[in-house]
Amino acid sequence: MKQPTTDGFGKVRQCLPRLAAAVCFGLCAAWAGIAGAAATPRIVTLAPNATELVYAAGAGADIVGTVLSSDYPPAARAIPRIGDGIQFSEELILTLHPTLVIGWQPSDGTRSLARRLAPLGVPLIYADPESLDDIPSLIRDLGERLDTRSVADAAARGLEHRIRDLRAAPPPPQTVFIEISADPLYTLGRDPLINDLLARCGGVNPYAANAIPAPQVSVESVLHLNPQVLLLSPYGRETLAARRAWWARHGLTAARTGRIYAIDPDQLHRPGPRLVDAAEAICADLRDHRQPPTSPR
Repeated sequence: MKQPTTDGFGKVRQCLPRLAAAVCFGLCAAWAGIAGAAATPRIVTLAPNATELVYAAGAGADIVGTVLSSDYPPAARAIPRIGDGIQFSEELILTLHPTLVIGWQPSDGTRSLARRLAPLGVPLIYADPESLDDIPSLIRDLGERLDTRSVADAAARGLEHRIRDLRAAPPPPQTVFIEISADPLYTLGRDPLINDLLARCGGVNPYAANAIPAPQVSVESVLHLNPQVLLLSPYGRETLAARRAWWARHGLTAARTGRIYAIDPDQLHRPGPRLVDAAEAICADLRDHRQPPTSPR
């Protein structure tokens, strides 16, 4: 009778073919998983304008996490939340396994997140246009990154056409005060994007030289500058009527002559595709020399 082997490697030799097959299967499955993940982007947006730009580029369905204020287009309201525009959960973002993270401007939070993402090979990019022309360019760039070129290019061309068609008020330029908060009174200062928009409409921001993007100003300084147009944001019929009356009581000529207009803050303050909507409205306002409208747009 054949004696059983005492070779300790006998069983290993018998198992080698099965072990090799299992290893091969595991590696192939892992590679397939990686390839599949690479084929489908997983995007996290850290600002509402980034969300709107991704949707315009045709990849909104690939957003797996965003911030509380991302509410446009309506489909964005169903995206899981990872925090607000200032604070967000790095751990939660990592559990979403993003392939791309898009912010608005660098901050301590985004720099910290970028350090966590770098070893994983996940880029964190910023969508911070400084002119209206940068907005369609950003959409095209996203289309290249996300392989949605045809959709992105169509959206970009549509915006470029509308930007070219903006009609400015006749010269000379009109001074425009933008009220973004009433109490305390805040306006826009060094904001290249909004100041570019105003210039295309035939306006100029009297606080554009201020080094602060959103400086607090005094009522007296506004009355001294006596701007020809007042743009009010936040937006709303009651707010417009109340602020028109308030500024008129304080003697602001623009309020007394009806050159005060309300602009949707989501359009004006989100540097994304809908800023072109705001530009069209502001250009129309600056060309308007009629009495005050009965209601804001």
